[in-house]
Amino acid sequence: MIRPALYLQDAHPITEAIEFAQYAENRGFDAVWQADSRLVREASVPMAAFAAMTKRIKIGSGVIDVWTRNPARLASMFATLDDLAPNRILCGLGAWWDPLAAKVGISRRRPLKVMREVVEVVRALLANETVTFNGEFVQLDGVELDYVYQERQPKNVPIYIGATGMKMMELTGEIADGVVLNYLVSPDYNARAMEALEQGAARSGRSVDQIDRPQLVVCSVHEDRKVALDMARNMVAQYLGQQPHIMEASGVPKSLLESVGQVLTWPATHEQVEAAAKLVPDEIVQMLTASGTPDDAREAVAGYIANGCTSPVLYPLGDVRATIDAFAGWDGNA
Repeated sequence: MIRPALYLQDAHPITEAIEFAQYAENRGFDAVWQADSRLVREASVPMAAFAAMTKRIKIGSGVIDVWTRNPARLASMFATLDDLAPNRILCGLGAWWDPLAAKVGISRRRPLKVMREVVEVVRALLANETVTFNGEFVQLDGVELDYVYQERQPKNVPIYIGATGMKMMELTGEIADGVVLNYLVSPDYNARAMEALEQGAARSGRSVDQIDRPQLVVCSVHEDRKVALDMARNMVAQYLGQQPHIMEASGVPKSLLESVGQVLTWPATHEQVEAAAKLVPDEIVQMLTASGTPDDAREAVAGYIANGCTSPVLYPLGDVRATIDAFAGWDGNA
């Protein structure tokens, strides 16, 4: 049975997000993933809150960038979270995005190289190894997670990569335990992603079936289909303008990307998002999200599962509990 998961960014106070995580756990959800959300909400604090206030549900970072934290500190952070919720923590890493990275002085040079180095080092440190590494981006000299007051043992923290481009997808298939497939992509995009994952997995002697494939899915549920589509439209417009590389990979017409890009970029005002949303037709909203009535949303999510997703990570717009209820007990394979 494929069980859904919940995705949270910064739309709600952390105290309310804790309640959503508890509700999702009680309704049988498999995991809650917290975004490192722009420059608004750092992921590890709410992750710790969710971990402390739940008992079973897994807690993932969806995703934390590999540029702004030293990999030894990344490993220490995830080891600490595992201490709080043993065997429930999922380490999701990503290569970040421009223009945000550039605006804070980060040059995302050779993202494949830095991702390979960071994953190798973080995995080794979590495995309780002493690491010496002289890479292009990562340099460690006899570093270990120097436990003094707890048992020294490997941490069971699987590493996921948030991949969008096909080269990063291949690398993920080669070196990661799982991939966090992006939201606002079409199911057809998943077919290309699965091919790239398979090619990467083959390089390390694995099958793509050995790679977990949770996927973020924007989900707007309402009994009135028009209301649901309108709730999702602003979100789609924002990403058309701010992350056109994702949108183009999903088959969004370049003319629409250019039109939206003339209206907004990062950071965007609410007025800019509203203006851009007027340019986005219903068919684009439906292509990139699971929006509509509960039946519409479940059918759309099933399309992602049919194209390789192993766990739909629902990013609810509107009523979070209603979205959780719409998928509680639902088996996407049925």
